Amino acid sequence: MKHKKIQGSLIIFLLVINTLLFYILFIMEFDPPTDSKTLADTNTHTESNTDTPSNAESKGTQSISFSSMLHPLLVERGNQLIQKAADTGITVVVTDDYRSAEEQNQLFKKGRSIGGKIVTYARGGESYHNYGLAIDFALKTPTGEIIWDMKYDGNNNGTADWYEVVHFAKSLGFEWGGDWDQFKDYPHLQMDFGLTLRDLQKGAKPDNSSLTATPSPK
Repeated sequence: MKHKKIQGSLIIFLLVINTLLFYILFIMEFDPPTDSKTLADTNTHTESNTDTPSNAESKGTQSISFSSMLHPLLVERGNQLIQKAADTGITVVVTDDYRSAEEQNQLFKKGRSIGGKIVTYARGGESYHNYGLAIDFALKTPTGEIIWDMKYDGNNNGTADWYEVVHFAKSLGFEWGGDWDQFKDYPHLQMDFGLTLRDLQKGAKPDNSSLTATPSPK
């Protein structure tokens, strides 16, 4: 009898452990990135501003209000990207665009001098966001949830929505952070107009009337 009680207790214990493991794995799998320039300049996948431009809710033409500090071509192409995605049943949310050097330095402190996860490896002046030449994006589900799920296929066409957006972005002249060899930044899109960060730090600026964004040499 004593043996049966011990055996029963062991079974209950194992069931409790399995339940806890399932719960932990479930939470980890669905914990979204904390940031888009995370999902950034980590030139990373991790930096997103809480001041997210709001999506237009009207049917038909889709656009958002970008920062006045964002380069005009990125504003134009960003809205074209949102529209192209909307035409295929995908709602794109821009989680960040221009970011000041001060905001960049504050973001850099995360996971270092202040709590949280490290979301960027770029200090102020070391991100294309600081020059109005980059945006970060995420996806919005029909229920209004903002996600960074690169496998999500909300329009059910057999291709992950994230990669459809990336395809549209590249066709519009954006460079994707997911293509970088190091510090892959999957939500990050930029146009550098052939200018390196060193050029920009020295005061160089792209021509605002430019209609093309030439990738800088790698």
